Amino acid sequence: AMAAAEALAGVADVDIDGDGVFKYVLVRVRAAGGPAKDVVRGHGWAEYHADLYERMAEELARQGLDCECLGGGRLAHRPEERRIHVYGYSVGFGRADHSVTTEKLKAEYPDYEITWADEGY
Repeated sequence: AMAAAEALAGVADVDIDGDGVFKYVLVRVRAAGGPAKDVVRGHGWAEYHADLYERMAEELARQGLDCECLGGGRLAHRPEERRIHVYGYSVGFGRADHSVTTEKLKAEYPDYEITWADEGY
């Protein structure tokens, strides 16, 4: 259980591309029989939200961690304006709780303006 908790602690809360508009997923990562935390993953290479989730699930499984996708959306990351806008939804996973995503992003990018909306795709 200790190793699982350490593996969980090693999972970054936020891992997103540095620029652009791309899909993201909100994922709950759980150590076997132990604690859990929600993390944000967003990358331009992903054609579908499932691409993000499946790659992450494979990486976590190798570390002995389970995960479930809580939903998805899109991120518009504009580093030159220090802004990230969270919106949209995933057809396959449904809409992530953008307010949770926004809090995670604020912790990672404290000097950014981070906004969210349920409109848009």
